[in-house]
Amino acid sequence: MLGGYKVLDLSGRLGWLAGRILVDLGADVIKVERPGIDRDDADWRAFNIGKRLLTLDVTEAAGQEAILAALPRIDILIETATPGGPEAAWLDPERLAGLNLELIHVSVTPYGREGPRAGWRASDLEIMAAGGAMSIVGEPDGTPLRISVPQSYAWAGAHAAAGALVALTHRTGGAGGQHVDVSAQVSIVTSLAHAPTFVDMLGVVPGRVGSGISGRSVHGGTYRAFWRCKDGYINFILYGGPAGRRTNKALVEWMREKDLDLGVLAEIDWDTYDPILADQDEIDRLEAPIATFFETVTKAEFLDGAFGREMLGYPVSTVADIATDPQLAAREFWQDLPSPDGGSERHCGAFYRVDGERPELSPSAAGNGGNNRHILLELGLLEAQIDALEAEHVVAAE
Repeated sequence: MLGGYKVLDLSGRLGWLAGRILVDLGADVIKVERPGIDRDDADWRAFNIGKRLLTLDVTEAAGQEAILAALPRIDILIETATPGGPEAAWLDPERLAGLNLELIHVSVTPYGREGPRAGWRASDLEIMAAGGAMSIVGEPDGTPLRISVPQSYAWAGAHAAAGALVALTHRTGGAGGQHVDVSAQVSIVTSLAHAPTFVDMLGVVPGRVGSGISGRSVHGGTYRAFWRCKDGYINFILYGGPAGRRTNKALVEWMREKDLDLGVLAEIDWDTYDPILADQDEIDRLEAPIATFFETVTKAEFLDGAFGREMLGYPVSTVADIATDPQLAAREFWQDLPSPDGGSERHCGAFYRVDGERPELSPSAAGNGGNNRHILLELGLLEAQIDALEAEHVVAAE
């Protein structure tokens, strides 16, 4: 899909996924790292798979000049330089645009390149807090929580890739290049779903509700989102609307087939019932028999039953569940590639299939690295320039 487009990835952790998505879409992505970079880190290997590796020290002036000289041959540049810092100075959007009017320049930072917090650094914990996600995760009387595995980097990277694609589409219409300014904090805000809407429409700030979900009742009631089952947890919420009504009807019928006590569920006409209008007492009565039912099934039994009945609801998967998921296996999602120790390692494949085929991954940056001289020649540098870079140890000699 993006065959023929060349991407230069100068990013740190916030931008890795953006380049990986563009790789999956067929772009030629060159990952720039300083000589001596440790490529054994699992995250680095996973998110840089398929990229070609250029070991070039861009903290040195000669390395920066090499990138600037290559810029006319680049379609998209991804960077995560801290605004106000030394990297941001040589990656100034106006400067780069002057060197390549067609360039799509993507900046990914914790708070964006402009504003009072532009120069602030932030970890995943701080970004998740600043984006508001931690304000609605955790027990009501407990501390704010984040998901154990970092999420903000993925949200920021996905938004960066989407922004690059929108700008590229804009460019194909003859409008030239653009600077895409991605704030990780704002990316997290978009993940909150109902919370911003409730603030705007009702003046209500949703809080932490443990295993439940706020924002589903105009009376402030909390619906349960996570339920215990025989071997773990299930994600299920009593929804309204056409899909919710169908799900609720199917659930009650399933419980009736198992000869379970339906409680107040037996009295409800789901075609007219609106869960949004329920208060907490009513919600608790609705959910009590459902909790009893879910404790009788395994995650796999629930998934099979929900699928067969066209219900909304999902098992809560562990890493092991995902690794052994029969759906992913059937779609040949996983791809095994050589690892540095001579064995093999399993990677996530491209996120799509075309005509039934999933694009093959290349080890590239996550394998044995790239050919520095070949890449630099391809980017327009001369042999003598590369010799000088090697002599100054700015680029790794090969």
